[in-house]
Amino acid sequence: MDNYKNLMKVISIQDLILANPNNNPPCVSVDFLNRLSQKLHLNRGATAFLRKYPRIFEIYYDPLLSKPYCKLTSTAMQISKEESAAIQNTHHLIIDRLTRLLSMSSSKTLPLRAIFKVWRELGLPDDFEDSILSQNPHLFHILDAHEPNTHLIKLVTTPTHEKLTAAVENWRITECCKDDCSVERTEMRFSFKQGYPPSMKLKKNFRAKVKEWQKLPYTGPYEEFTSVKKRSKTGVMAVEKRAVAIVHEFLSLTVEKTVEVEKISHFRKWFGIDLNVRDLFLDHPGMCHSLRLEPPNSRTQFIIGKMKMLR
Repeated sequence: MDNYKNLMKVISIQDLILANPNNNPPCVSVDFLNRLSQKLHLNRGATAFLRKYPRIFEIYYDPLLSKPYCKLTSTAMQISKEESAAIQNTHHLIIDRLTRLLSMSSSKTLPLRAIFKVWRELGLPDDFEDSILSQNPHLFHILDAHEPNTHLIKLVTTPTHEKLTAAVENWRITECCKDDCSVERTEMRFSFKQGYPPSMKLKKNFRAKVKEWQKLPYTGPYEEFTSVKKRSKTGVMAVEKRAVAIVHEFLSLTVEKTVEVEKISHFRKWFGIDLNVRDLFLDHPGMCHSLRLEPPNSRTQFIIGKMKMLR
């Protein structure tokens, strides 16, 4: 996690450097980064952080401006170009990801600012408003919201439920086809994959409760949900299990299969989750902890490359 936090700082600085394409090569002044040290969480200042990663950043002195500047090394620039090319070649996957995200909303609408919160996690291009939304008006519309400086993305064409299969359903099919499947196939109908940290000791009564919870029927993330009476125990559990299904599917749409809890909270109202998202993770650690990474794609390859440099 420490390396991952540093990686996020590295990418933030990289984005600032690449935001100056008119400079040849793209660069940013070290003084400017030092002024942003607190915002970027660079505890010892920008200069000390840049010097920790000489394979990514190169500091040089500009005699004309009498200032030290920072640019990406040739290796880091090459990785950035490969990432951009990979994203350009996966627009169809990005369109599918956004379609699924909007389809989980009861109104098929989401605030644009919420999408901006997770654009990295979803593997969206930097200019997804122009390259994805504007280029596909038959799928997405950008609407003005009632709040100032706020826009909404609305899904114009809603796919049928047959075309939108949740990730957990694909897992169930794969699991049922295994010869050594340890779970009864009748129990798999409403089950989620479970995965707990190795150090977590599960008590017998906890295992029994989870087993019963797994058998409960629920409405899938892409299905229309009819409100139920939350006062009853059955109603509360139905709302809770649907919320787990939505969060599980949301995580499956991200590149790294992980996202900050606060970022998911921005979608809570739009997904119809009438529960505290943080409590949801705490109450069901095995369900939302158990997602596996897919084969590496654009963002994953870029991060792997960066992590190798960090080592």
